Amino acid sequence: MSKKNKADARGFVFSTDPNFSFEAADAALETLSPAQQKLRIRLETKHRAGKAVTLVTGFIGTEADLEVLGKQLKNFCGTGGSAKDAEIIIQGDQRTKILPWLIKNGYTQTK
Repeated sequence: MSKKNKADARGFVFSTDPNFSFEAADAALETLSPAQQKLRIRLETKHRAGKAVTLVTGFIGTEADLEVLGKQLKNFCGTGGSAKDAEIIIQGDQRTKILPWLIKNGYTQTK
């Protein structure tokens, strides 16, 4: 038996309106070109047990493209990290490596 009004990500569970339907919140986000991306690079140690990580934030695009960029940066720096929630986390202080790589590949940096 399928539910007519399934719960969605916003927390709606039930509606008394017989014509009510959940709107799909999956907006297809297009990835901007590297020249239009305004990325920020910063060092962060908070909530990481004193370990330093380099954050690259400000990416606008799909999760798949974010993962690709994150993988390229991790490979270039030779370290681990992750890419999620529109930010890329690279282990260690890699700011001096990441900035020239981003500029070489056509990305812009916001100060």
